[in-house]
Amino acid sequence: MGYTLVKDAIEELKGANIRITPQRYAVLEYLIENQIHPTADEIYKSLEVKFPNMSVATVYNNLRLFTEIGFVQELNYGDASSRFDFTDVPHYHAICKKCSKIVNFEHADLTEIEKAASKLTGFQVKDHRLEVYGLCEDCK
Repeated sequence: MGYTLVKDAIEELKGANIRITPQRYAVLEYLIENQIHPTADEIYKSLEVKFPNMSVATVYNNLRLFTEIGFVQELNYGDASSRFDFTDVPHYHAICKKCSKIVNFEHADLTEIEKAASKLTGFQVKDHRLEVYGLCEDCK
């Protein structure tokens, strides 16, 4: 799974005339291979052995690029650090209120909810995000 996603993502970047640096490749590969919703600092710490001259700013810049082009979703949950999630298929998140673990889950399309929200609010709905909160298996 991971290799194909990395290869496809790299091809898409090349098609958009975005240069593929070793650091950019490594950040993207890390996000795809480690579906743990890491922070930028966690990514940096994991890659600093392989790239000792890479800065935290390089990680943030690549995450910003990936977010802008839609590869990555930035998840803000009110704590100090954003978490990042590679988005290859639409999915939602279950978040543990005790340990902050985030688990992906898929569910049927929620376009009916978007339509209802649009009708009730007058908004032109562009996107949605669903999160459920509770205790993970380890914390319950």
